[in-house]
Amino acid sequence: MPSATDDLIQRLYESPPEGFVAARTAAIEDARRAGDKPAAKRLAALKKPTVAAWVVNLLALRRPELIEELVELSTALREAQRGLDGAALRELTNQRRQVVSALVAAAGKLARAEDRSIKLPLGEVEATLTAALAEPEIAAQVRTGRLIRAATYAGFGEVPRPRLRLVTDEVDGPDDEDDAGDGDDDAEVVEFPQPNAREKAAAERRRREFEQRRRDLRRELTNAQAAERRADEQLERAEAAERDAGHVVEDLDAELAELERRRTEAQADVARRKQARRLAERETAAARRQVGDVQAALEDLESDEPE
Repeated sequence: MPSATDDLIQRLYESPPEGFVAARTAAIEDARRAGDKPAAKRLAALKKPTVAAWVVNLLALRRPELIEELVELSTALREAQRGLDGAALRELTNQRRQVVSALVAAAGKLARAEDRSIKLPLGEVEATLTAALAEPEIAAQVRTGRLIRAATYAGFGEVPRPRLRLVTDEVDGPDDEDDAGDGDDDAEVVEFPQPNAREKAAAERRRREFEQRRRDLRRELTNAQAAERRADEQLERAEAAERDAGHVVEDLDAELAELERRRTEAQADVARRKQARRLAERETAAARRQVGDVQAALEDLESDEPE
């Protein structure tokens, strides 16, 4: 049974990415105040998804049955590839396009229902779902609903089809009876067109260019992944610094509130003391008037004293 933290994490990955960091920070603070250190640690380890990853997460969390259909189709495609079943592979490839298109449309609808202002990178969503068809590991990640970035797979799709046709052409060539026949049949086999030296050289050049391009792309991928790791680390440091700064602000706010309370109390005390001073001033003035009156009466009395 999913825990409260699991439910919270699901809500985080269902919500638009722009609010992810603030919501995660608030959730971490709530867990810390509740004394739930394991939950706080789990939440702190979560990474913000890209918009494309968020759209795929929505699909996986809200429409998991569609992802299961994708996985079933993936299994059928791999079996057709292993069995070199050209007809089945062509049919499944067409079906793949239809299924992926339908899933992209469903994911886009879910995302627009959440936030119409976000520009949806549906091409990356399509690439991720296509990659899930080709790689069980990617499909497993998609199922979790916690992707943080889009996925791609360059080796799936149309590449096996020309190879399969080549194999089919060889199988559909001269049958066993022709191979076992006389010299005339052998002459027909020799007459099959063979690639000339120029075609071989061009093919070899294309192969070298392809290999070089693949090496370049792999090197670029390695560099990009390293840069991504550095960026993730920098983001984590920045988020930690942001949290620490937030704690400082909270402490200062608390101190400021205490100082404001003391200031209010001091002002009230000053007002009370001012009122007491004014009362004392009135009493002093009255006493002075009384002294003056008594002195005047005494002087009058003394001036009338009989000799």
